Amino acid sequence: MARRISKKKQKRREEFMLKEKSKVEEGVFDTKTMLTLRRLFSHGVISGLEFIIAVGKEADVYLAAAGDKVREEFVIVKIFRVETTGFIRRKEYIIGDPRFGKVKGNLYNYVNVWCKKEYGNLKIAAALGVRAPVPYAFSGNVLGMQMIGEEGHPSPSLRNTRLGNPDGVLDYVIEDIRKLYGGGLVHGDISEYNILMKGNVPYLIDFGQAVVIRHPHAMEFLHRDITNLLAYFERAYGIKRDYDRTLAYVLSAGKERNGNV
Repeated sequence: MARRISKKKQKRREEFMLKEKSKVEEGVFDTKTMLTLRRLFSHGVISGLEFIIAVGKEADVYLAAAGDKVREEFVIVKIFRVETTGFIRRKEYIIGDPRFGKVKGNLYNYVNVWCKKEYGNLKIAAALGVRAPVPYAFSGNVLGMQMIGEEGHPSPSLRNTRLGNPDGVLDYVIEDIRKLYGGGLVHGDISEYNILMKGNVPYLIDFGQAVVIRHPHAMEFLHRDITNLLAYFERAYGIKRDYDRTLAYVLSAGKERNGNV
C-alpha cells in the first residue's frame, strides 16, 4: 500500500497552504493571466483559487474550487509562466509535431501553443483510457483539469511514495505507455516526478511535451521514457525488467493499431 502522510506533516502542509492562499488573495498575476482566469470562472470551470500546490520552472500549479460545470469538488489550475524562456528551449517538442504549424518566435505564442498542446494530449489520454487528469478547459496560458487526490489533498508523486506493490505499479505504468503508443502518442517525459500515486494507482501527468508518433523524435522520446522508468524501479526497488522486451511490448500496440497482428 502507498504510505500515508503523518498528521504532523499534514498540519505543517495545511499551514503552508494557508499562507499560499493569502498570496493568491493579495493578487500575484499579470493582467493577461487575470483575464484568462476570468474565462475559466465565467465558463463554470472554477469558482475560486484556493492555494498554490507546486512551483515549477515553467508553470505554477494551483488548487481551485470547482465551478458549476465540473462535478468534482476541486480543479487543478496550471498557469504557464510567460516570462520564462524554457518553452523556446523545449521547442523540439512543438516543431515537427504535425498538429501545429510554424509558431512565431513570440514567447507568448509558444506558451499558448504549449498550453493548447497539453490540453489536447490529455484529451487523447482520456479517450485511450490512460490514467491521467481529465482536462476541463484551457485559455491562453491557463489550463484547468481534474485534481488527482482525495478530500482536497493532491496525491503525492511516485518519488515521494514508498510502494507496497512496486511490481504492480510498474506494470500499470508500462500498460499506460503502451496505450498511449497504440493511440499514436508518446509521453516524452516519464519520470518518478511525473507520476502521481492515488492509493496504489499511478496517474501520468505533465503531458505538454507529449508528441504524436509521426514526430521525428518520437522514438527517441519513447526509448528515454522506458529507460528512465525501468532505471527508477531498479534503483528504488531492485526490480529488473528487460528493456528490449518492454519496448517490444509497447511497440506491439502500434502493430495492433495497424492491423498487422
